[in-house]
Amino acid sequence: MHQKNVLSSGKKPGEASKVLIMIHGRGASAEDILTIAAHLDVKDFALLAPQATNHTWYPYSFMAPAAENEPWLSSALTVVKEIVDDITSKGILPANIYFLGFSQGACLTLEFVARHATRYGGIVAFTGGLIGDKLDPRNYKGDFAGTPVFMGTSDPDPHVPVERVNDSASLLEKMNATVIKKIYKNMGHTINQDEIRSVNEFIFNKAESLKDKEEN
Repeated sequence: MHQKNVLSSGKKPGEASKVLIMIHGRGASAEDILTIAAHLDVKDFALLAPQATNHTWYPYSFMAPAAENEPWLSSALTVVKEIVDDITSKGILPANIYFLGFSQGACLTLEFVARHATRYGGIVAFTGGLIGDKLDPRNYKGDFAGTPVFMGTSDPDPHVPVERVNDSASLLEKMNATVIKKIYKNMGHTINQDEIRSVNEFIFNKAESLKDKEEN
């Protein structure tokens, strides 16, 4: 993964103590997902957004058999892993790494963190679930150690069945994530203001308040 395929905003990773990795959806771009940061309490974060080749991380539905989305899915997971490895090589702990994705980007986000579970700063999945026609707990390892996870979706959603969101949340909870799940009737395939308020309150404001305590 060449760094030119990763857009950055906010503070530089070397200057920030916290990093937010933002993963765009199908047909969208790194630029698109970065615009969400304007609504989040992340002024002291470094923001990193990888760009998918041809604006998609994998070609078929996230509910398709995982093998059908290979080798693209493994390649996409590797992109995220390389970003995380680069961040930790700069001395930033996983507990100060945050993830946010929308739609296909939310699915990729959840799949990555569940395969590499540890104490992260926080995880935001706007309309997404774990990937594959069936969920196999053997694919996922580690312990989230209380990592806050926000999952929001519409009921119904044209791309993401509510059942998969529920099953994904349950699996993450078994891995010791602290999951807040919100399901909105007929919201459509979008992000609403209540979701933004919730993630600021549940994840990003807590990060800021912890920072204030450390400095005082």
